Formats: sequence, structure tokens, C-alpha cells
Amino acid sequence: MNNSLPAPMFEPFHRDSNGFDTDVVVVGLGPAGGVAATALASYGVRVHAVTVFPWVANGPRAHITNQRAVEVLRDLGLEEEACSQATPWDQMGDTLFTTSLAGEEIVRLQTWGTGDLRHGDYLKGSPCTMLDLPQPQMEPILINAAASRGAVISFNTEYLDHVQDTDGVTVRLRDGRTGQVFTQRARYLLGFDGARSRIVEQLGLPLKGELARAGTAYIRFRADLTRYVEHRPSVLYWIFNSKAGFGEIGMGLLRAIRPWEEWIAGWGFDMAAGEPDLSDETVIAQIRTLVGDPSVEPEIVSKSLWYVNQQHATRYSLGRVLCGGDAVHRHPPSSGLGSNTSMQDAFNLAWKVAFAVKGYAGPGLLESYSDERVPVGKQVVARANQSRKDYAALREWFDHTADDPVAAGLAKLKAASPEGVALRQGLYAALEMKDTEFNAHGVELNQRYESSAVLPDPSVGEEEWPRHRGLYLQATTRPGAKLPHAWLVGPDGRRISTLDVTGKGQMTLLTGIAGAAWKHAAGKSRLPFLRTVVIGEHGTIDPYGYWERIREIPEAGALLVRPDGYIAWRHNAEVWDADEALQLLETALCRVLDRPNGLADANADDPAAGRLEYSIRSVEIPVPMHSPDTTDA
Repeated sequence: MNNSLPAPMFEPFHRDSNGFDTDVVVVGLGPAGGVAATALASYGVRVHAVTVFPWVANGPRAHITNQRAVEVLRDLGLEEEACSQATPWDQMGDTLFTTSLAGEEIVRLQTWGTGDLRHGDYLKGSPCTMLDLPQPQMEPILINAAASRGAVISFNTEYLDHVQDTDGVTVRLRDGRTGQVFTQRARYLLGFDGARSRIVEQLGLPLKGELARAGTAYIRFRADLTRYVEHRPSVLYWIFNSKAGFGEIGMGLLRAIRPWEEWIAGWGFDMAAGEPDLSDETVIAQIRTLVGDPSVEPEIVSKSLWYVNQQHATRYSLGRVLCGGDAVHRHPPSSGLGSNTSMQDAFNLAWKVAFAVKGYAGPGLLESYSDERVPVGKQVVARANQSRKDYAALREWFDHTADDPVAAGLAKLKAASPEGVALRQGLYAALEMKDTEFNAHGVELNQRYESSAVLPDPSVGEEEWPRHRGLYLQATTRPGAKLPHAWLVGPDGRRISTLDVTGKGQMTLLTGIAGAAWKHAAGKSRLPFLRTVVIGEHGTIDPYGYWERIREIPEAGALLVRPDGYIAWRHNAEVWDADEALQLLETALCRVLDRPNGLADANADDPAAGRLEYSIRSVEIPVPMHSPDTTDA
């Protein structure tokens, strides 16, 4: 893979006739900032993405990449490259619970949808598999794509502050190599600058929750542990061991970064006692305890401490400045929701910003961002922290009256006695409860958006959930849900997903062969941001009948699918008259995009067809210019 990028640009940009150096400044180039920069550049928006760091993440950090995040990569044309860099799905689990890597195994759980009971659910729910893609591999994929598509990428560039007005944002930056301070005039500023976000702080976005409620030591090391794991591949190995069972989770962890030679060893510590001893001697001894092999010679790569946060913002934006990712939802990695949620924040936001920049939408569209993503951020913060607390039930067989609670408890756990039976039943019940972390398909894919960019279907009542909402995907074409995946057959006879014929920066009107009126109406409107897809026609045929089973509307009905793959509106009735279809479609588009009525049928000969001009008229008092001493971008 070629990781070379254009040199950062610090000379003054050429301002356009409206006085803008660029359309959007993106601060932060983690998974969220990378997706935002790539998507905006792909949509033809001028974007300048900056990071205070000299290159990508210097540690593995996030790694579990769920199906929805891979769908985002798929839409951006990056899925294949991501798969080539990742540990594949079938190598991600079983997740083991054992006394050490070389020691006695207690229980194991088939995780991330790889198990016999859930594998089909995951295959049915998405054209994409889950991946294990550590952040140092994810970020170059996104940054290279953004740069190759026209984004300006600046490393060693510190965000200082900004001032916004009704028409744009003036952003002040500092070249970390020379100390030069310079400004960028942009239409919008996007803050993906991490858990200590300077932009969130300057905006005064309201935050709920607490920081640093628990602490964990993470040691990155190299050692060939193939002989212990190649017959039971996983990316997570939990260790029940009295010498490693500290903190809230009460277990040690070995996480495979690059199977099976690069690892992270993790364990909790008592924050009240101060920072733990991370001397080489102590760390190597702890790694040997977790591995269960006193002869292993780990090569220590890095040592770090991180703290468990439980905090989320209740609003993500103010005027022309919009934030996402860890800046607005701060939580531990349990459940693997961090980078996945952050990437989806960016994907939700990018098309809305692009439509605003191009004049396709009014200001109400950007206001829908917080309405849609704040509930998701709140949900994942709660879920990730609850997942940590749920580990307590897996330790109930420990005998805390003994000098070695694990060894003594294990003897009772294996006993042929009523007590042993009860302990084993309790352990299996606790293991099943961990499905809410490791097989939480619904947590990952069941988001339902409620905002001005989603028009409810008046023909149906409130959605019901016959199965556990957190565990099981409930695919639906209700507005506010993600478009369901169904396999179609494309023009070359190969399978394509419904997700493949939507998205890509455009609104999509989806109908069937009987929906000729909708096709004619969309053609008459001739909007540059609207495509029509007729399922059943050549190139999008439904030979399996999968789409017919899941569409929930008549063949002559219609769905309006947003660029992020979520359904904005549906007409759950047959329409045969093209004029009626045009009126319905125009009304829906105007409401979803906050467009004045009557503009949907713009003249196709006009290169600015469908374009609106507006300014944000209500902005709170701008943040004064200042130069804080620290940043986290």
C-alpha cells in the first residue's frame, strides 16, 4: 500500500469570488475526520483537513469495524482495500475466557456474529462482513483516498480557534514546524478533534456524564504466540488470574493486533492508589502471567494508561460549526462502538454539508444532524459502559475467602456437587448475557432517526420489536431506518446489493417496474442530486425475490433514500399518475431538504438547477480569538 501523501500546504489558498479559501475545514484525521474528508472530497466539495499530529495514530486504538462502518467504506469505494489490511471476520472470534493463554480454558463465546447461532443473521443483514482493522491501518486508507480525490491534507497543523458569522467561519491554525499562524476562511468547520476537543470546549456544547471513572494499563508488545492461539483464533482473550484481575472488569486481556505476533496486554488498576508501576520488569512479569509462559520474551513497543469515560454531548453543533466522533461521545472500547459510531457521525454529516455548500438544501437540513446523532451517541456511551459492568457476573464463581480466589473458585466450579452445578449454570447465564456486547447486531444496525430530514409514514403505527432490539437486526423500509440489504443482479450478471445502487452522494428514488409514474416524475424534475432506480429493470433485477419480501410497500410505491443510506420518506401506496407522483415527490424533497416549495422542477438547462442561496441568520456570539496551550486533534 502506498502511504505517500502530498506535502502539507501552508501558503495562502486562492480565495474564491465569495472570499472563501475552502468550503470546509475538518479538524482531526482519525476515523471520523478521515471519513468526513473523503466523503466531502468525493462529493466535489473543497475541503482542508488538518491534524496536529505528524502522521496517523501511533497505536492500535480502535480496531473492531462493524458491518455498518464497512458499509460506509463500501459506499466510498474503500471496502476492498480495508479488507486487504484487516484481520478477516472468520479470524475474529471465538472469544476465550481462560486462566492464561497457555492455561486452563473456562468458557468461550462465539462473537461478532461468527457463531452458528448468529452467522446467518449477519449475512442476511449486510453485504459487508465485520473486520478487525486497527486504527493505524484504517487512517491511511481514508487519508490517501481524501487526498487523491482533491482534499488538502495538512499534518503538524494545530487548530487554535475560530470566529463564525452568518456566512462562514474564519479558522486560525498554526504550523507546528515553523510556528507560523495563518487563517482559513470556510463555509463550515467540522470538529473531529478527539475526546479533549478544543472545538467542543470553545463552543460550550453541553456535556453529560463523567470522565475517568476507571483506569486501565495498555502495553503493546511483540511476541510470537502462534502455538497458543492458531487452533482457536480470536482477537480477544480474557484472562481469569488473581495476579491480573484488577479494576472494574476484574480480568486481564490479551488483544491480537496482528495475528499472532503483535499484541496488547491490558489490566485495570486502582485509581485511588495512583498510577500503576509500568517498569519493564513489572510489565514483562505481567505479560508472562497473562500468557502463562515464564519463558516468553516480549518486546515492549509502548506503554500507556487510559481512563474510562462516560460522557456525551446533548448538542453537536452551533451555527456553522459541527462536531462529531470522540469529541461528543466519550466511552470505553467495550462493545467495539467507538470508531464505528464516529465514522457514522461523519457519514451522516458529510452529505448534509455537501448539500448545503452546493445550495441543494436549506439550513434546516444541517439542524437535523444533532437530532439524529445525539440519541445514537447517548446510546453507545451507555452500552459501552454497561458492557464493562456486566463482566462482574462472569466472576461470581471466584472464592474471595481464599488466598487465590481464582484457583479456589475454579475447584468449586468443577466440582461434582450441587454447588458446582449452580456455579456452572450461573456462569453460562453470565456468558449468554455478554451477547449484548459481542453479538449486538441490533445495537450496531437498528438506529432509527427522528428529525426534519425524515418524514414519518402515516400509514403505519409505532414500530414493534418482537425480538431483542439490541441483539437482532430488524430490517425495515420505515422512514428513519437504514435501507435494508437485499441481493439483486446487476447488468453483468453479478450480485449487487440494494446498498450498491443507492448512496454515492445522491438522493435515490427507489421504485419497482410498476412505478413508471415515479420514474417519469423524477425525470421531469431533473434535479442534479436525484437518481431513480427501478428494481426489476435490467441492471437491478430481483431474481431471488429478496427485495420483494422486505420492501414493505407496493411495487408501484416509492422510497426516497438519502445519500447516507437512510430512508427519508416512503409512499406506501400505488401511484399510477405521473403528475400525482411529481407533486408527492416535490413535497417530500422540499420538506426533507428544507427547500422552498416549487423549486423541485428546476430547468435542467440551467447549470445551477436546484440550487438555493442562503445564510445562517441566527448564530450565537462568536468565540473570541485566543491561543490555548494544548490540543487533541
